[in-house]
Amino acid sequence: MPPRRSIVVFACLVLLSTVILSIYRVGKAKPELLGKLVPSTLTHVQHVQGVKDTPSQPCHKDITWLAKLDIQYPIKYAEREIIVRPKPGLERTSLTKINETLFAQSQELIASKDSYLELQNCKPPLVLDVPVFPTAPVNASTMMFGMATTLERLDDSRHHIARWLAHNKAKMFVIIIKPDEGTEASDEQIAVKQGVMRDQGMDITLVRPLTKGELYTESYFSLIRVMYTHRTNASSWFVLMDDDTFFPSMQALLAMLGKYDSKEQYWIGGVSEQWWSVGRYGWMGFGGAGIFLSQALAAVLDAEYDICITEMHKAAGGDERVMRCVYKHTETKLTYETGLHQMDIYGDLSGVYESGRFPLSLHHWKGGDYPVDLMSLISDICGDCLFQRWQFGVDTVLSNGYSVVQYPEGEYANGLDFRKAEETWNSVTIEASVNPGTWHSMAPSRPRLELDKQKIQYRLVESASMESGVRQTYVHNGKEDGDAATVLVLYWRRENSTA
Repeated sequence: MPPRRSIVVFACLVLLSTVILSIYRVGKAKPELLGKLVPSTLTHVQHVQGVKDTPSQPCHKDITWLAKLDIQYPIKYAEREIIVRPKPGLERTSLTKINETLFAQSQELIASKDSYLELQNCKPPLVLDVPVFPTAPVNASTMMFGMATTLERLDDSRHHIARWLAHNKAKMFVIIIKPDEGTEASDEQIAVKQGVMRDQGMDITLVRPLTKGELYTESYFSLIRVMYTHRTNASSWFVLMDDDTFFPSMQALLAMLGKYDSKEQYWIGGVSEQWWSVGRYGWMGFGGAGIFLSQALAAVLDAEYDICITEMHKAAGGDERVMRCVYKHTETKLTYETGLHQMDIYGDLSGVYESGRFPLSLHHWKGGDYPVDLMSLISDICGDCLFQRWQFGVDTVLSNGYSVVQYPEGEYANGLDFRKAEETWNSVTIEASVNPGTWHSMAPSRPRLELDKQKIQYRLVESASMESGVRQTYVHNGKEDGDAATVLVLYWRRENSTA
């Protein structure tokens, strides 16, 4: 072959190889991530990644459970099955983009007595890779929890507490105080309630106040003495909390505490999300977020207990008493963990739950429409995936366990920054303060969008554990009176479980 022809052939082969390699790379491209730049929770599996959307087909579904929802028919209905596949080496991401739609076209349903319905538009199951997570309760014997509350309020919280305390070897002590109105709980009532909670798998002990007639704030502080007195060889961390404090993941708490040496003096907590509260009460661990005292610091506070009780009688709250005792008798300063949430923000909290940020604790769930026990059921299927976000196509975002949101004006295409939390909450500003209210806790943030115009939100209204996994139901009641409600249902199960 002449030299010139050899060069031409060689050049053509190089060009062809480059084209093939480029096509291969496009096919293997990872989905875009917003937030933490870590390996994607989505890999190339069938029905998930690619430029071509998956087809829909008819299927038969059981709809008997719809009857318990407080919605008026007719409704628009769509559903999808999601299969979770734990994958070693992956980390939780803030947002993962997926190049297909989440649901097929919705179908109108008219109330009927039929148990099964033929849906005309059913998409194949969606497979999502998630970080590996423990399927059995973790060993949390290093932690001891304490709260002060009435017997009635404790009963209101016991199912929520069981979500994170049951079967993990952590201990809890509860001081049962007298309600502001009504009679004091009897010994028999206390014993019965303790037995009920222990039957739920919780290592819990209910006790009377150390001093008869002591106030709630005194009981809160006296939890330090109660817990320290009952410490075991395993006890490394003593946790003060409110009866409406919720910990979504004991695994995440243990990972957080693993950064610190309990033999050193540590006072770990979260501050109020509102800057005015910090200015008023101080740079302290706010009780509803959970206050974590290391074994070393708890020993000092127990030793100074009698004098602190005397000195702090004018303190407004139990957490303030802890702050005053720590600052007056130690050199320890607060270690601020941003994942511990006091939730001192009010109004619409969607901006928190749709931020993609994983909370170590949540507070004030009794005061709003935020059923944390139902929201957190999804953790049984995919670990710390609660509130994790997936974007489908260019206009739909799932905030797992809270909402499905559609952006009809194409906010994604227009560059809306989803690393920033949407300011849906009501902020309280401080005159002459540079901080407009929540910079220290919620930044980065962005202005709120107008509901039903810039943002259509389908909120979680129901969730249930099933034999094969977890069902989530998200509902939007229509933009105007008379509009049909839309019901979106996700069925989650682990890979290899029976559908």
